[in-house]
Amino acid sequence: MEFKITKKSKTLTTVLMIVGVLFTAIGIGLNSGDENIVQRIMANGLINGFYFFALGIGALFFLALQYATETGWYASIKRVIEAVAGFLPFGMGILAVVLLIITFMDGAHIYLWMDSDYTTVGNHHYDEIIDGKSPYLNKTFFWIRTLTYMIVYFIFWKGFKNRSILEDKVGGTEIHFLNYRKSAVFLVFFAVFSSASSWDWLMSIDVHWFSTLYGWYCFAGMWCSTMTVLVILTLYLKKLGYLPNVNDSHIHDLGKWTFATSFLWSYLWFCQYMLIWYANIGEEVVYYMTRIEHFKALYFGMFLINFGFPMLILMSRDAKRNSRILITVGLIILVGHWLDIYILISAGSLGAKASIGFLEIGLALLAAGFFIRMILKNLTKAPLTPVNHPFLDESIHHEI
Repeated sequence: MEFKITKKSKTLTTVLMIVGVLFTAIGIGLNSGDENIVQRIMANGLINGFYFFALGIGALFFLALQYATETGWYASIKRVIEAVAGFLPFGMGILAVVLLIITFMDGAHIYLWMDSDYTTVGNHHYDEIIDGKSPYLNKTFFWIRTLTYMIVYFIFWKGFKNRSILEDKVGGTEIHFLNYRKSAVFLVFFAVFSSASSWDWLMSIDVHWFSTLYGWYCFAGMWCSTMTVLVILTLYLKKLGYLPNVNDSHIHDLGKWTFATSFLWSYLWFCQYMLIWYANIGEEVVYYMTRIEHFKALYFGMFLINFGFPMLILMSRDAKRNSRILITVGLIILVGHWLDIYILISAGSLGAKASIGFLEIGLALLAAGFFIRMILKNLTKAPLTPVNHPFLDESIHHEI
């Protein structure tokens, strides 16, 4: 069955983007006299660029995970996963533009290590710690790593996409086993790149600080947000009469993934916080002092949203099969993880000057509208049922 974007969906995404532009313009106008306005715009560009890029790469990871484990149940929602993964090129493009502006535009950087004043001996801003990290944290090596991440991700995404379409035409198992082997290789790259990219793009904002859990923490948030998008999108398509092979057991599985990854993220949040706060080492605990002093309600409120709602509401089997509950909790989780990324970036780049206003809401709505429109467009590019997938029959009869 071919998917067609409804007029209502087009209107909704258009309205989101228009409102986003208007709110952004109002936010810039209200803060035009702020000397940090350019940095604030760039920080928010990075927040939304990374957040929506993470949804695309998270979907590609989940797709590869299903290939590598030769999972059968997911075949009926395979095209949903591929549609979200299909945002990856757009996400990489947006993120690359934001990083280019931050790197090369005067007054736009939010990374102290990009400012030569901090690495030039004799300068009154000279920082020995930042200079000591300059063999790794320098613009040239930063962009070598960034382009490597993006090129490798793009190559694997393109390969999975092309083979998926080809499999519909030729059938058999040869393409399936090729995907199996390719996914195993991709997961090795992803294991390294997902952590290293979070160090480069996010953790290096707080250049004096580091955490060995940071990469896993960002990955868990990425995975949880991706599963939430997948379950909401699947339920949306079911409501429109698509995906006839998707039953309550598929929805239940997606709900379990959302529940499980919420706990994974919460566990890593607590481990990182507890170990650093209890040890009370000055160069480590300063990270949390900044966030608690200036963002206390938002920081702990974000944790309660991302941990409390899934734990209290999605615990039961029935809740994981209830579309209203899943969509409501899912939307709350997506906002909660956007707030997580907001705090990760804004607290380090803007400190006490960071706040959520028209600018932040506007850019988020603009990015969300564009993301939804591209996902819906991706769904129109291939039949929603992968007719020759070797595990399709198993997926159709999936019951738990």
